Amino acid sequence: MYLCIDFDGTIVDHRYPDIGEPVPGAIQWLKRLHKCGGRIILFTMRSDQAGRMLLTDAVDYLRREGVELYGINRNPDQDSWTASPKAYGELYIDDAAFGCPLIFPRKFARPCVDWKKVGPQVEHMILSRG
Repeated sequence: MYLCIDFDGTIVDHRYPDIGEPVPGAIQWLKRLHKCGGRIILFTMRSDQAGRMLLTDAVDYLRREGVELYGINRNPDQDSWTASPKAYGELYIDDAAFGCPLIFPRKFARPCVDWKKVGPQVEHMILSRG
């Protein structure tokens, strides 16, 4: 299953352009979802510009945390059937998505994804596909 996952507010606290504290449970769930067969595509507005390597910083952060990425702002498997710039995913996880369960940890800048609710539901979706 292709999982397009936002960065700020979904994996880390909103501290753009800095990288905030990890959202509770995010890293652990990303690793677990990968082990279940989830193909994790980082799907973020962060980009690299002259003197500001914001996308690279996010990718490096995830790699240091042991999160394996299938794609970065694109799904490599879609190249054979579309030229669309939108990354194809079967599920998008984003703190700004309508209906996404949120929490507001103390000292966080904004609400973030509630991985206690999202993680188990996504895991079930992956495993039920067989």
